[in-house]
Order: sequence, then C-alpha cells, then structure tokens
Amino acid sequence: MSRIFVTGGSGRLGRSVVAGLAQAGHEVVSVDRDAVPAELLPAGVVQETADLLAPGEALRLIGAAKPDAVIHLAAIAVPFSAPEDVIFGTNTRLAFAVISAATEVGVRRIVTASSPTVLGYGCPEGWLPPSFPLDERTPAKPWNAYALSKHIAEQTVQMFATAQGEKIRYAAFRPCFVISPEEWEGAPTQQGHTLAERLADPALSAPALFNYVDARDVADFLDLLLQKMDDIPNGETFFVGAADALATAPLAELMPKFLPGSEALSSGLTGTSPAFSIAKARELLGWQPKRTWRTELKPTLNDEASTLVTAGGGAKETS
Repeated sequence: MSRIFVTGGSGRLGRSVVAGLAQAGHEVVSVDRDAVPAELLPAGVVQETADLLAPGEALRLIGAAKPDAVIHLAAIAVPFSAPEDVIFGTNTRLAFAVISAATEVGVRRIVTASSPTVLGYGCPEGWLPPSFPLDERTPAKPWNAYALSKHIAEQTVQMFATAQGEKIRYAAFRPCFVISPEEWEGAPTQQGHTLAERLADPALSAPALFNYVDARDVADFLDLLLQKMDDIPNGETFFVGAADALATAPLAELMPKFLPGSEALSSGLTGTSPAFSIAKARELLGWQPKRTWRTELKPTLNDEASTLVTAGGGAKETS
C-alpha cells in the first residue's frame, strides 16, 4: 500500500482516480480548489482544498502529506473554456509547481496528465498525421493554448527526469476523451451532449478522432504505472484509451468524411480499431482497458444510439 497525493481529485477524471486508487488499497490525499461532499468520499481518502498556484502551497501540502507518489491532474481541462493566456498560464504553472515541489520533497514517483490534443488534430489550417494509428512517436503539433500547455507539462517531466537521473521516477500520460461512470447512465459529457447522441451523430466524436476512455480504466492504468515505474525507462509518456473507437462504424469509413485527405492513412482502421494506439502501455506495463461503450452504455441508451443512427441514415452498427 502506498500513500498517493492526487491533484485535481474533485474533477471528472480525478473522482474516479481517487476512488480507484482507494479501492486498490492505497491511502489517497485528494487536493482540489473544490471539495467533494464528504459522504461521497471513499473510505480512507483525505481531502484538502487549496489553490496550488499560491506561492509555496504545493510544497507545503506535499511536504505535509509525505506521499510515496504524486499524480498531477489539476488543470483547466477543456480547450477554449477560458481565455488562451489564462489556460496556458494556469496549466503550465500548475504542472511546474506540483512537479517541482514533489521533486524538492523527494517523492519517488511523479506522474502528470497530458492530453492527446498535443498532436494537433482539429487545427483550422488542416492536419494529417504521418500514419494511423496514432502513437507516442507521432509528432506533437499543438495549435492552441490547452494543447501547448499539456505539451509543456510533458517537457517539464522530461526536464526533471534528465536532471534527476534515476533518483526519482517520472511519467506522463495522455488520457483520451474521459467518460465518467455517471455518463454511461445518461449524464451529459463535458461537451453537453450524451453518449447516445455522440454515437448517433459521428460529427460529435469526429473532432476528437473518435477516441475515448473510461475514467475507471485510467485509475487502473495509474495504479499499474506506479507499480512498474522502477522497471521502465524514466520519463515515459503513454496514450491511455479504450481498445475500440467511440463509433458504430469502422473508422476506415468515417475518418475520410471528417478528415480530408485521410482515405489512405485510415484505410487500416477496420472493424472496431481506434485511431489511438495503446500498444506501448500494453507492452511496457501489461495494461489492458476493461471497459468499452459496448459493455458499459446502458441498454436503453445503446438502443437509443442505434435507433438514432438508423433513423438518421448514418453509419450502420458494427460489432
């Protein structure tokens, strides 16, 4: 059992990460500006409310907690949800404040959240990758403040890993479009529409290249990553996603409709293949996501998605 310090623990992803780590037997200290109601906190979780951008606050809290690991999730989590300079300044300062404080305290394992958006898809001037599926070798080409801030968080990890050598272990991960447990029940996603609507209308998932991941699978990934960090190269970055695409038709059919010029590149994304590869997490960590929309989406919502697709003349459902 480890003592794990999680920033952003009250967020959409953070709540599942805190719960999953606690269920796995860890002591968890959850830190956020907003508190989760006490009755919703898993047993044994310590909750702190704080502004980690306040001078010295990250160092004070991490020093007091004396954790075995730090997982940094806190950030403005949605592109263009605030002015660009605010997103950039907040996210980069948070990452540096937390990672540097954890390093100064001597925390042995430090992990920061990044984002698939660092690759640059959705750029108004056009974007095509060298190949599909996308993986950690795909060049990063951020085009907005959110994506750039996440790219810098990854570079911050690399900087500290270079400076510290093998004394402290660092890693970054890029969670795909996060789906929290209540969203399988019909709660709206962070874009405001439901998962049934997202499946029924491919245009809703296309901007994210149909990627997604269950928040509980991210918690499982982080638990395993912390266990394996001493056995993998320092400063690694991982994509964390579902094993399939959030779509009812193969991406080889859908991608060219929404990503001009991608016909040849996406031709191998047949069946349920996603656009983002998780092969690195499988090979280095032995991690495998357990959940897909086919198993987690409530039957009535799944039926609704299929009905809407058929009624709208969209893609046919595939297995």
